[in-house]
Order: sequence, then C-alpha cells, then structure tokens
Amino acid sequence: MLAGIHVPLITPFAADGSVDLAGLDKLAHHVLDQGASGLVALGTTGEIATLTEAERAAVVEVAARAAREHGATLIVGGGSPDPRATAETLRSLRADAALVTVPSFVRPGERGVVAYFEALAAATAVPLVIYHIPYRTGQSVGAETLRHLGGLPMVAGVKYASGLDATAVSLLGDLPEDFSVLAGDDVFVSPLLALGAAGGILASAHLATRDFVELAGAWGAGDVARARALGARLARLSGALFAEPNPTVLKGVLHAQGMIATADVRLPLLPAGRDSVEAALASL
Repeated sequence: MLAGIHVPLITPFAADGSVDLAGLDKLAHHVLDQGASGLVALGTTGEIATLTEAERAAVVEVAARAAREHGATLIVGGGSPDPRATAETLRSLRADAALVTVPSFVRPGERGVVAYFEALAAATAVPLVIYHIPYRTGQSVGAETLRHLGGLPMVAGVKYASGLDATAVSLLGDLPEDFSVLAGDDVFVSPLLALGAAGGILASAHLATRDFVELAGAWGAGDVARARALGARLARLSGALFAEPNPTVLKGVLHAQGMIATADVRLPLLPAGRDSVEAALASL
C-alpha cells in the first residue's frame, strides 16, 4: 500500500528558461532527506503541460535516481482523456505507480470514468493512483465509484483533491482492501488523516517537510493534541502557498530560501506577487 507524505516536485527553471535539472536533483534529495516517503514527477505542480517530451523524460530520470538512492517511492503522472494514448504511456513507464487524472474536459459521467479506468487497469503493469480533482477536470466521482475502482487489482489508491466532503467521509469509512486514500488538497490533509487517509501528495510539503511527516505520524499514533496543533499550523502555511495559482507562490518561497535558482514559471502562469510570497514566508 502507498502511505506517507509524497512530494509532487516542482520543475525549477534556469535563468535561460531551460529546466534546471541540478536544482531539481537538489530539491528531490532535500525532501527525501527530510523524511518524505516518496516523490511525484510530472504532476500539475511540475507544470507538466508546458514541458516538452525530452524535458519530461529528463525530469523523470532525475526523480527516479533520487528515489532509488533513498529507497523511496516514485509516482509518475501520466494520462489523457484518450485511454489508448494513456495505456501506451503506461507501457513504457518505469515507476512504482502512475498518477492518472479522471478524464478531463470530456466529462464522461461516472460510468465513463469506470470504463476508462477498467480499460487502463487491464492494460497496465504499473499500479494506478486515480487523481480525483473535480475543479480541474469538471468531473466528480462518488464514493461508490471510487470503491468499485479501488477493488480492481491494478488500482492502488486515489489522490483525493476535493477537500473534506461527504464523498471523502463515506469513502474513508469503508475502504477496499489495499486501497490508499492520499490527501491531495493540502489545506485538508489533517482532517483526512484523522479520518484514516494513508498519507498525502502535497505540494506544500516542499516546505516544512518534517512537520508534514510528523503530522501523519501523530495521527497514526493517535496523538490527537499534537496532530491538531500541527495540522492547524500547516493548514495556514498551505493556505498562504495557494493564495495564487500553484506553484507560483511555492516557487517564490523556494527561490527566496535559495533552494532554486529562479522563481520562474511558464506561461500561462505568471510569477506570484511579492506580497503573497512574503505572507507565505511569514507563515513558516
């Protein structure tokens, strides 16, 4: 089962606009040294839509090497609304799991979502993590649908990025065997852990990584007082980091800390405003 805090890596850029692979390597080792259980390459935080195929391959290579050296989990983002193209991507994927978004833009309905993931589960040798993020995909998926998909042999879990809602409560109250719920909406990681989530895929965990790891451990150990205090503080940090489109504020903070060479993002994103970056720094 997938468990613990996984960091969906940003893609740092050099001053000339190229991918800063050395900076990415430094960041990957840093979060793993701080206790992260794994890395996610080519997630939305990594600005995957603006990377070339060659850049994507290089990013995965750097992340895979760091994960191997630390004995950590590597999850790689891969998927499109076309199940044939997604299956082809999965066949060549070298990772512990693939993060596949519920088909976006098409809005196929829940029956279509089920058919999509059933087709992928039959075609892949890599375990699948369903990425449930309705505000990006335009497609909600209910608890019964997620439970059904969680019963498929090649579906390992779900990145649940829809806050704390009735679907999350219902799903966590009756999970399929060997199916992990990983919090994906950073502000809500603490209550989801309290309800039984196995961990999280959290952009915010680039920062205060040890604290996010401790938060998961505190809920797992039943240390409610410690978990509540940590959760409240980390929710404020996450709120500040998501004050502008992800990962713009996060990159601004990492640059201010000297962790990456620039705070640059690629269009259509624009760099975060100074006030947002300073507010996030203050919340640390």
